[in-house]
Amino acid sequence: MNGKYRVSSYWLIAALAAYPALTFAQDYPSKPIRYIIPSAAGGGADILGRIVAPKLTERLGQQVVIDNRPGAGTIIGSDIVAKAAPDGYTIMTVFMAHGANPYLHKKLPYDTVKDFAPVTLMATVPSLLVIYPGVPARSVTEFIALAKAKPGQLNYGTAGIGTANHLTMELFKMSTGTDIVHVPYKGGLPPDLLAGQLQAMFITLPPSLPHVKAGRLVALGISSNKRATVLPDVPTIAEAGVAGFEVYDWQGVVVPAGTPTAIIARLHREIVGVLELAEVRERISGLGADVVASTPAEFAEHIRKELLRWQKVIKQAGIRAD
Repeated sequence: MNGKYRVSSYWLIAALAAYPALTFAQDYPSKPIRYIIPSAAGGGADILGRIVAPKLTERLGQQVVIDNRPGAGTIIGSDIVAKAAPDGYTIMTVFMAHGANPYLHKKLPYDTVKDFAPVTLMATVPSLLVIYPGVPARSVTEFIALAKAKPGQLNYGTAGIGTANHLTMELFKMSTGTDIVHVPYKGGLPPDLLAGQLQAMFITLPPSLPHVKAGRLVALGISSNKRATVLPDVPTIAEAGVAGFEVYDWQGVVVPAGTPTAIIARLHREIVGVLELAEVRERISGLGADVVASTPAEFAEHIRKELLRWQKVIKQAGIRAD
């Protein structure tokens, strides 16, 4: 066969092969979309998902149905998505645990990098370093000095091993050379912190702010690189003396790997469109979060950095979830 015709035939075959995918993407979506939240109802990821889903339904013209699949530190929900058809009809919120799980568990039923395709980093959520009012410290510096004076005598609570507040405090301990004892709970703000059995905790603004305002907890610092508008007198931990300290919980959307790029582009466009709505931004800001609305490539880079960061922390702290 003439070389010219061989080249022409190649492009014809390639075009015919791509035609079904292009047609499918143009018809997308033609049925409801399953939106998996790999954590319990009422948590931060669930709240943000339920803000976004109704507006996304309006923009896509198909129902976006929240499906909470909590358990095993997000592994149950993540495994469902990793094994779902890559057709755009299954999407999922991921957060800090997504970047930590490969190092917390000996073996995962999926590959965190290869089995998911990023769509967008929706928002970042800073945490407050809060203490029980009876703790004799009123600044980050004073708290560090107290912890160094009493190694292994102060306790901090978390929502469980490998959670965002656990990892954030372990990074704080490494950054400050302190020895504070971890006491894991099963989600939420432990009542023991309000009762004084625990001395400290890193926790996001929504559950902690009412207690700070009421004087039941004292906010020493915030983990972001800027102060929170709702607590303008609380310094960032970096400006309070822990140079370079900057940690956020975060929430973004992924789909199964292999999802057509045209569908990822459509999802990205519509989710970002939702996040740009003034009423949505206002509600997210009210949760103490900041809207990001990144590109898929930017989100992929964010995940890569999170994997590197938490691999180091988890290894150095000797954290294991199983």
